[in-house]
Amino acid sequence: MRAPEPPLVRIVTGHYGSGKSEFSVSLALRLDAAGRRVALADLDIVNPYFRSREAAELLEARGVRVISSTLGHVSTLELPAISPEVRAPLADPGTDVIVDLGGDAVGARVLAQFRADVVRRPYELLVVVNAYRPETATCAGVLDHLRRIEATTGLRASGLVSNTHLLRDTTTHDVRAGLALCREASAASGVPVRYVAGLPDALAGLGDEASGVEAVPIGMYLRDEWM
Repeated sequence: MRAPEPPLVRIVTGHYGSGKSEFSVSLALRLDAAGRRVALADLDIVNPYFRSREAAELLEARGVRVISSTLGHVSTLELPAISPEVRAPLADPGTDVIVDLGGDAVGARVLAQFRADVVRRPYELLVVVNAYRPETATCAGVLDHLRRIEATTGLRASGLVSNTHLLRDTTTHDVRAGLALCREASAASGVPVRYVAGLPDALAGLGDEASGVEAVPIGMYLRDEWM
């Protein structure tokens, strides 16, 4: 049996529409269900919609600590100031920290003020890829995005997250296509495909095709049923 992974800081970033916030929330709940102490820090000041802090009530009811702005988790407000509370879980080696970072190089600059806290601990910089978004529809686009995020954060990307989706209409075919693109980008960059995410039924249809990649079912926690 493989030993459990030590607590990590997981920095999750991706272009608008990549589904990075849904992935962040789903991963936080997955880690919490495994009995780990989890904190989710919403540092996305770029996207005003579908932010991980909108699931704060659900997350906190499960025991996940949620940190967003100095004004709390008010979803109708922009993030006026990043809460200094972010530093507390970053300094705790027993806490898995998920940082939901702004979706492009501009948003990623927010991380600069916490970079010294991050690098004191084992961390992953995870880049979420949706092959159906124009910026990351090709291998060249994914590689360009990787380079920009690394240049802005000053950190090396350590994993790709394949999260190609069409919201609730996502099929196994869509997930398979996205995983193929991420594997192509991985071969070109040396950055491994760390996760494949998708609706549970779509993931189940992959079978052994996702071998070697951790599958994370997406719960669609940030969208109403009609969306």
